[in-house]
Amino acid sequence: MLTQYFFILIMSGLAVVLPLAAIVMGHFLGPRRPDEIKNDIYESGVETIGDTWVQFRAQYYLIGLIFVVFDVEALFLFPIAVAYQQLELFAVLAAIFFIALLVVGLLYDWRKGALEWQ
Repeated sequence: MLTQYFFILIMSGLAVVLPLAAIVMGHFLGPRRPDEIKNDIYESGVETIGDTWVQFRAQYYLIGLIFVVFDVEALFLFPIAVAYQQLELFAVLAAIFFIALLVVGLLYDWRKGALEWQ
């Protein structure tokens, strides 16, 4: 029984260790003294006019988060849809509850005006 979960334990350990190692290496190996060349534009090649820091509206983030929530919903519902014929009543009711909870969240966002583009 434990051998089945050993792979998950290894992957979970890697999921924790690799990002931490990247952060630590970035801290110790990253640039220390920024100068004019390091702070120069790097991707578009177009000289900026005015302030380069632009404040984004929070609406972009809300729309992105709502997209992620419903994308993850599709990911969780796919196995239920594939194995629908073999599921017991409790699993079907749990899936219906999950969908209902997400619909309530969508209605709440809609009612609050989070989906309105102003």
